[in-house]
Amino acid sequence: MKITVIGTGYLGATHAACMAELGHEVLGLDVDPDKIARLSAGSTPFYEPGLDELLVKHVVGHEGSTGRLRFTTSWEEVADFGDLHFVCVNTPQRHGEYACDMSYVESAIDSLAPLLDRPALVVGKSTVPVGSAARLAERLAVRSPAGEAVELAWNPEFLREGFAVKDTLRPDRLVVGVREEGGPAEQRLREVYAPLLDAGVPFLVADYPTAELVKTAANSFLATKISFINAMAEVCEAAGADVVRLSKALSYDDRIGGRFLNAGLGFGGGCLPKDIRAFMARAGELGADQALTFLREVDSINMRRRSRMVELARQQCGDGFLGRRIAVLGAAFKPDSDDVRDSPALNVAGQIQLQGGQVTVYDPKAMDNARKLFPALGFADSAVEAARGAHVVLHLTEWREFKEMDPAVLSEVVAERRILDGRNALDPELWRGAGWTYRALGRPS
Repeated sequence: MKITVIGTGYLGATHAACMAELGHEVLGLDVDPDKIARLSAGSTPFYEPGLDELLVKHVVGHEGSTGRLRFTTSWEEVADFGDLHFVCVNTPQRHGEYACDMSYVESAIDSLAPLLDRPALVVGKSTVPVGSAARLAERLAVRSPAGEAVELAWNPEFLREGFAVKDTLRPDRLVVGVREEGGPAEQRLREVYAPLLDAGVPFLVADYPTAELVKTAANSFLATKISFINAMAEVCEAAGADVVRLSKALSYDDRIGGRFLNAGLGFGGGCLPKDIRAFMARAGELGADQALTFLREVDSINMRRRSRMVELARQQCGDGFLGRRIAVLGAAFKPDSDDVRDSPALNVAGQIQLQGGQVTVYDPKAMDNARKLFPALGFADSAVEAARGAHVVLHLTEWREFKEMDPAVLSEVVAERRILDGRNALDPELWRGAGWTYRALGRPS
């Protein structure tokens, strides 16, 4: 099939490459010529394992490529290319508010609709407030020359950064919201995803609002689970208990499970924080705000973990940061990503620097993005260089490189052997055995 993908950011670039991998002819569009040039050259402006390899495999012009994928800045070319258009643009948090900024989605619809003069299917994948699809379907019909012959479906994405290619090619489920169950839109999406359906991936068909709610409900549940174990970490610290052992005991309960039950510095990134806030805002607009008031505490617990890490670091520095060097290992909000949006690690680093600490940051992939966001911080080219002369080392993003560090190597360069494990991912006995003072969130000292 011929497919277009509108928006080639994290979601769009991944979706375009993976649709080519499934055998479709794909045309990706973005308004940023530099981004289009880079994607056409076979590389992404962000780090996602396996994605560059897929681009080289399929982008037109590369030796041995299938030629099934190319990119453009032309809306007219997109409209002429095919009749199935995926909208994959960003939906950030509105400035100064909790609500979702729908301007990019609306702009995409408004740019595409006037060019659709024949029957077509537009498929939204962006995370939007419930009720958006019905409004956008009407907007499409009004602004398109083909009127109601242009149909809208909503097909939310469930990508995890660091696993986006796998999550697209081997998803745990596909959800589509359509105007008419069993109608043409559903049948066309079944054709698009036929290789996945043949492999047994569940295909769930729903109305617009249910499909929209699946993504926000899933993210809210995940955020709640993470904040729950971090709330238990607060109790453990007060009671002298060990949250890691508590979590392990809870994980054996089939009703609870152990995934995402790891206490630490909390969640960040471009999805969970803004999605739960937008969900709260939308519930208020619908008159159901009391149903989601618990998410305010979920958000609050998450932010308190950052303040607690700063407090622990201050204690390790003798109750003050002035004249103290602090090494921060990690800048990305999670490993296997260079995404620093709402990064807990950089938030902690920034707070410490504002309080007088001399902070040096190292991350395997996110250094360029971190420098752009926090230019006043110090940066190093390795964990060893970041730790040189440090009075305390903070482990804040659980990259494998950090988990496999030899404490003896860092011992040779630090001013004091003190480490704070913000992710409960290091081996306490290994570090203590090497003469380090080891502290972690939710664990006894």
